[in-house]
Amino acid sequence: MVMQHYRQQLRTRRIYTAISIAVFLIVLFYSLQFANDANAGKFFERLPYFFDFIRSFVPDSPMEIFRAMFDLPSPYADGSLKYNNTADRHYITDTLYIPNFIYQLVITINIALVSTIIGAALAFLLCFFASTNLVGAGATRFVVRRIMEVMRAFPEIVIAGLLTAILSIGPIAAIIAITVHTIGALGKLFFEVVENSDMKPDEGLRAAGASWVERVRFAIVPQVLPNFVSYTLLRAEINVRASTIIGAVGGGGIGEVFRLAIGRDHAAKTYAIIILLLVSIIIIDQFSAWLRRRLIGHQSFEFGRGAA
Repeated sequence: MVMQHYRQQLRTRRIYTAISIAVFLIVLFYSLQFANDANAGKFFERLPYFFDFIRSFVPDSPMEIFRAMFDLPSPYADGSLKYNNTADRHYITDTLYIPNFIYQLVITINIALVSTIIGAALAFLLCFFASTNLVGAGATRFVVRRIMEVMRAFPEIVIAGLLTAILSIGPIAAIIAITVHTIGALGKLFFEVVENSDMKPDEGLRAAGASWVERVRFAIVPQVLPNFVSYTLLRAEINVRASTIIGAVGGGGIGEVFRLAIGRDHAAKTYAIIILLLVSIIIIDQFSAWLRRRLIGHQSFEFGRGAA
């Protein structure tokens, strides 16, 4: 009897699953059809030519990518911007210079690091006022959480676009945009960690007559700090990517020169920037992982490795 009931439930679930998949496919089909019509009916017709741009976007030689990356003279120089690699060098002395793309990449990384430091510091201060176990469910927690929600509600590129209209083009708008979003995103992660912390040390300090600040400082912060550092490092990686994207809309840095290079059909410069971005992101990811291991401990990363 029980087995028969189980099989009946299983058949019913399979029928509902099949119906759900069918409805999803129908909605997907009509959505694609609508998108195709909105695109003047050329979407599906142009699909066979999807990779034509990549096939035609080829530098004159592989060495041109290397020359563009390090601002070396090009043998194809004809007076145009496409082969004028030496014009944008940033000279430190009369002979020593920083290649333009590397200089712009440093600006992008600086934007990300400054935004992360400021955003993490402010999120650290706000998260304790948003935690139910520290301030209760009153007005303070409600207001702080709503502020964080507003800060992370809009993507960084939207905030940067608004700030660019006010503050003009430059890294300042990018820093403010990424900082605002970082406060909202890290603040949520931080207060969730605080709410999951062990409150027994807090109870002991409260019984001893400690103030609220002292309880937070000595009972909560030592527990949550490793997770805070881990989340901050992860956010730093995300902010490097965000600062690159914002650069394309006037935030400065490598994103801006990438937009100009691909818009002007400068293939060698475009590929040089892509390679620099990939290498820098890999290095940042590896450094962040190494630093998290040192701060949190190798044992946190060994969980489940034996089973794998």
